[in-house]
Amino acid sequence: MTKKLYVLDSYLKEFQGEVSTIEPAEKAIILDQSAFFPGGGGQPFDTGSIATEASVFPIHKVKIRGNQILHYTHKNLPNIGEKITGKIDWIRRYQLMRTHSAMHILCGVVWRDYQAKVTGGNMEPLKARMDFEFESFSADLVKEIEIKINAEVKKNLVVNIQILPRTEAFKIPDLIRTKINLLPESLKEIRTIEIEGLDLQADGGTHVKHLSEVGAIRITKHKSKGKINKRMEVELDPQSTI
Repeated sequence: MTKKLYVLDSYLKEFQGEVSTIEPAEKAIILDQSAFFPGGGGQPFDTGSIATEASVFPIHKVKIRGNQILHYTHKNLPNIGEKITGKIDWIRRYQLMRTHSAMHILCGVVWRDYQAKVTGGNMEPLKARMDFEFESFSADLVKEIEIKINAEVKKNLVVNIQILPRTEAFKIPDLIRTKINLLPESLKEIRTIEIEGLDLQADGGTHVKHLSEVGAIRITKHKSKGKINKRMEVELDPQSTI
């Protein structure tokens, strides 16, 4: 089992650990604990490096398998039991944190004001798309939404993380904002992300602590993807200012 350090601390850029096992055929390193986010919920995996006393292993891919996080490298693998220092590609991670939090702002505003559920989404650093269950859509509505989401950024709301027992978490109204509940029955604890006063939902990704870090959000495109499926594409400024 890999202890997931990113779950409670998205700002952890460097960490210590130990090689618990290796997968030679896949050139993957498994650690006792890791701050690398393995991808999920539309957020891509982290990249970075794992260093031992003897060598540095660039990490180009990370994924989760059961309770283990696999860190993929092109180099020969370290030995089981070796102590390591892991480093996250912080520029990429922080851009993804800002982008993911921006998606929650968008989701929160759309749910609060239009009661539209999410039907899909994806992101990359500073860019993302999200699909909603809207029957009708217009340029005026999109502009209205853009104004509203940036107003929430300017409020600099706080983002809180909690781990709750499944039974307690599912007592929260509208915990699942997606059209389909993607949380498996085997998951006994649920991680929630709360933007105070705006949004509260189940989520496993990394986020900023305060919404001012997100910076200005631009809705760059909108399109119909079906009768009641409408898409918005957003971009963030490289600098987190508004």
